[in-house]
This record gives sequence, C-alpha cells and structure tokens, in this order.
Amino acid sequence: MDEADAVRLLLTNDDGIDSPGFRALYDALDGLDEVTEVVAVAPADDRSAVGRSMSNDVTVREHELGYAIAGTPADCTVVGLESLCPDVDLVVSGCNKGANLGAYVLGRSGTVSAAVEAAFFDVPAIAVSQYVPEPDEGDWRDHATDPGDYALAADATRFLVDHAVDAGVFEQTDYLNVNAPWPGTGSGEMTITRPSTLYDMTAERDGDQITLHDRVWERMKSGDIPDPAGTDRRAIVDGAVSVSPLTAPHTTHHHEALDGLAEVYEPPASDAR
Repeated sequence: MDEADAVRLLLTNDDGIDSPGFRALYDALDGLDEVTEVVAVAPADDRSAVGRSMSNDVTVREHELGYAIAGTPADCTVVGLESLCPDVDLVVSGCNKGANLGAYVLGRSGTVSAAVEAAFFDVPAIAVSQYVPEPDEGDWRDHATDPGDYALAADATRFLVDHAVDAGVFEQTDYLNVNAPWPGTGSGEMTITRPSTLYDMTAERDGDQITLHDRVWERMKSGDIPDPAGTDRRAIVDGAVSVSPLTAPHTTHHHEALDGLAEVYEPPASDAR
C-alpha cells in the first residue's frame, strides 16, 4: 500500500477500551506507515457477548486513545461512523480475549457484531480474536492479561490491514473474522476458513437452577472435535491463524415448499382482523 492509499481506521472491541487485547491492536496498527490515523471508539467497560444490541442514547468521554462509549460494540460502530469519525476507511474490532469460532457464535459475539454493523455502512471491517485454551486449573479469563499475549493476532491484523484492501478482498466479502491460536501451539500460518457448524451446548437442571454450558471449548482442549479441514475451529486446533471471509446481510433462497404454503393460505375475513 502506498502513501496515497493510506487508510484511516476506527478501532473498537467488546472487552472494553482498557483491555490488553485492545491495546495490543492499537499499538500494532498505530505504528503502521500505511495507516494515517487510528481512532479508538470502544466501550468504556466490558460488553462481551452482547451481539448486535443497540442503545438509544450513549454517553461519550475522551480517552487517551480516542473515545470511550457507555454502550455496546454495535453502538460504537454507529457512533463512530455517523458522528465521531465518519471518514474512516476501515473498521477493526478486537482483539477479543477468547476465540469467536463457529457459526453459532457469530451472532452472539460483540466483537463480530461491531464488524457486521460496519458492513451495513458499506465500510469494510475485520473482527479479531485470540483463542485462550481451557487451563488445567482455574479460569481461562485469568490468562491473556498482557498485550504481548496478542502478538500473533496483532501481526496477522497488521498484514491484512496493509494488504487486504488493495488485493480486492472486500470486493468479494463484507468483513473478515480472524482468530489467532494460542502462541507457541502451531505454525501460526494463515489459512482461509469457513465457520464450523459444530454445536454442543448443554443445559443441566438442578432443582430451580439450570446451568448452560458450552462443551465445545473442552472438546477443543482434548482434540475431540469433528471439524474438518477448512473450518475455523480446525485451523485453531491445528495452530493456524483462521481468516473467514463473511457477508453481513441474511441470505434467502427460493423455497418451493414455502411457495406452496403461501398459495393455499387463506387470510381471515376482514371483520376478524
């Protein structure tokens, strides 16, 4: 990318503007010669797993990196593109602590949702997440506490920011969902993937309490996953950086059986409506 093509970035996330993954990406992208400016517009606190939840009103305060928003990741994208930095060329969301893998996760993830929101503004976007394995003891959330833990994710993002636009990537896709393996667990090579369809949520009842549990992460640790080559989760288990090119609008397909139902449907009489 030459100087004339340098881009201005909006950087957001869902872990909060002071999270280590956010700082890792900010520092990596702010140092790129190909980037004229990185404008941070991120939640003031942790808003993980809120999907595309949207607020009616949010407060904004200045932060050393840009702006802290009392709202969701999707709020941040709208506020940034509509008000605070409407002339950015690219939205980057992350780096999230914890992977965002599989088709079932995409709608839950605040990180991914910020990128999806950008797509509706016709602004290309990259969502970035760092896989953190289930530890033998303790909580995985206690790991990846230093910006250095996100070095591979940051490097892959720098590469994509530098090359993806000029290569015409966003002429064929709306946003990229990038996931990095835990450092030292594989080659770290980049592989293009599609979302896994594995789903293993359980709900166990104990009296008036029901515990919901996602068993996929434990299965990833043990290697007990059926995901084939070419899927995002398989790439992470194999120690590669997963890049899934995705589109934002929901797709529709011609459905003859549904056409048939519509043809025989009889609406209620007008006086019954």
